[in-house]
Amino acid sequence: MENRKVAVVTGSGQGIGKGIAERLANDGFALVINDLNKELAESTAQELRDQGHESFAVQGNVSNRDDQFSLVQQTVEKYGRVDVFVNNAGIAQVAPLLEVTEQDLESIFRVNVFGVIYGIQAAAEQMKKQDGRGKIISACSIAGHKGYSLLGAYCATKFAVRGITQTAAQELAQFNINVNAYCPGIVGTKMWDLVDARMAEYMGLEIGEAFKQFSEGITLGRPSEPADVAKFVSYLASSDSDYMTGQSVLIDGGVDFT
Repeated sequence: MENRKVAVVTGSGQGIGKGIAERLANDGFALVINDLNKELAESTAQELRDQGHESFAVQGNVSNRDDQFSLVQQTVEKYGRVDVFVNNAGIAQVAPLLEVTEQDLESIFRVNVFGVIYGIQAAAEQMKKQDGRGKIISACSIAGHKGYSLLGAYCATKFAVRGITQTAAQELAQFNINVNAYCPGIVGTKMWDLVDARMAEYMGLEIGEAFKQFSEGITLGRPSEPADVAKFVSYLASSDSDYMTGQSVLIDGGVDFT
């Protein structure tokens, strides 16, 4: 284990996070699977171990600062270091801005914004103690580059992630810590199933129609799969991206060029 790098991925019990964890494990990282759902986290970690990878699970809520610092502490106790920290966990909301409640805003900002800041803080505190370069990678979105109807609160959180990424990159460069973000488009996951169902209610569509309509605008002709996003995160986690920081890069198959 002395020479193996260690990656932590939040929200990695399923969906894009699980895809990222699987790719980084194949890249040779020891993986810490973190998820709010304990059973999903442990199941994914076991799957990786069954494939011959080093992995263990930590249950936690990214919107709780203590949980984020405990996640890093448990990782260090197990593996001795943290080389890559992926702030993947996030939630979506679908509602017209005029219907967004205080509770809605509190919920989505605590996970998508507070959670990213807490993850950066916890990871950077440990990485500053280590020799070598650290990589902090966060989930942004196409909704962090353009506003979308019915996704106003979600867009606000993802625009915030872009700003946080730029700021953290500037503040942490002196410690050889790179900070970047990946911006998926339309990905076939359970989160998008929920978005599709809610949009169907507001737009008077059949289930699956909203997903289909959004997917029709993809230049490469198909929605993303978690593996598509994971390949780019693999690059951000590798030494190939050592001269890249402060970027929030679209990995969406060409949804929109405006």
